[in-house]
Amino acid sequence: MSHDPTTRRLVADRLDDVIDACEAIGRYVGDARLPEDLVHDAVRMRLVEIGEAVRVLPSTVTASEPEIPWARVADLGERLTRRYFDTTRAVVFGTARTDVPSLAEAARRLRASCP
Repeated sequence: MSHDPTTRRLVADRLDDVIDACEAIGRYVGDARLPEDLVHDAVRMRLVEIGEAVRVLPSTVTASEPEIPWARVADLGERLTRRYFDTTRAVVFGTARTDVPSLAEAARRLRASCP
């Protein structure tokens, strides 16, 4: 008998995933010593992780942070996975520098309200 561990993950775990990925992105873009290509690839992968975690968060949880476009966050993960060739570096780095910090703060607030 096998079980899918992704279905057993709690909301708190998903929010921790988002927070961890956001913090990693902040470290990547903040380290000028890292090659830009490496940062781009790492940020893209973390954005995919964020998109997957957000995709399964219940709307009852995300509703308390309406300033975050949760559906667009999930869609970005999907876009980076399925339409990777159609996503520019400007979108990836712009998202990392502009949107990820706000997302991290919202996820921290949501996480603080989880048991």
